[in-house]
Amino acid sequence: MAVTLTPSTAPVAPRRPVRDRHHRGVSRWVVLTVVTLAALAMLVPFAFMLLNAFKSPGDYSSGGPLSWPTEFYTKGLRTYWTEVNFPLKLWNSALIAGSVAVLGVAVSLLNAYALGIGRVRGRLWIVGLFLLANMLPQEALIYPLYYVAKQVGLYNTQLSVIIIFTVIQSAFGTYLLASVMGTFPRSLLEAAALDGAGKWTVLWRVVFPNLRPTLAVLLIFFFIWTWNEFLIPLVMLIDNQTQTIPVALASLQGDRLMDAPTTNAGALISLVPAILFFLIFQRTLARGITAGAEK
Repeated sequence: MAVTLTPSTAPVAPRRPVRDRHHRGVSRWVVLTVVTLAALAMLVPFAFMLLNAFKSPGDYSSGGPLSWPTEFYTKGLRTYWTEVNFPLKLWNSALIAGSVAVLGVAVSLLNAYALGIGRVRGRLWIVGLFLLANMLPQEALIYPLYYVAKQVGLYNTQLSVIIIFTVIQSAFGTYLLASVMGTFPRSLLEAAALDGAGKWTVLWRVVFPNLRPTLAVLLIFFFIWTWNEFLIPLVMLIDNQTQTIPVALASLQGDRLMDAPTTNAGALISLVPAILFFLIFQRTLARGITAGAEK
């Protein structure tokens, strides 16, 4: 039997015109203008720091922080480098921040795997406790941490700060990763179980590769957050041989006297490693943040 195709007489809905993303009206330019102004406002403190880092104390005293320097003054940079032993402080900060970043991500992954994939009983309460612990102010933790560190003999050591911030950062990481793993496709886990994979094999061969972008973002955030920490390292690290860069920068300020050009020069030098770290891992950070939107 022959079949004859006849053109359909059903009404065709008119296609909506596709708008070019470069011509989205006035709102796009308003948003772009606001974002640009906000970015410029954030750069104002850095501009003042750069201006005063190369200003002599005489220029700073006579003209103030907003005046233009009359000479290119670099003694503040050399003074900060030598007086605080900057290479040693750089090593201490890199050691502490790097160790906390790696250990914090590892602890967060193991905790979240048990809570999100393992489905332990009472996991919502446990995740809530992790979130509550992350919200506690550091001022409330200072004395207990100081007392415990003195009792166990870890006071004034980098290990004490590494342990403290590993626990603090992993609390946030556990809360975040447990929420992500709670939505992990169960079909992948069931397929791996049918192939005879154990819990460790599922973690390293199935879960870890899929969460690698998120873990990379956590690693970068943990490093930068720990790098900028000040209060706990100030209390726990009292020796010049164990202090970090933010603590060394604060040591330049006396009770009644402050060398503003040297302080600005130190802030400028101290900022360079963090900027280099961000530039190196910028693409990793962008891929990790957009990974969730692509799924």
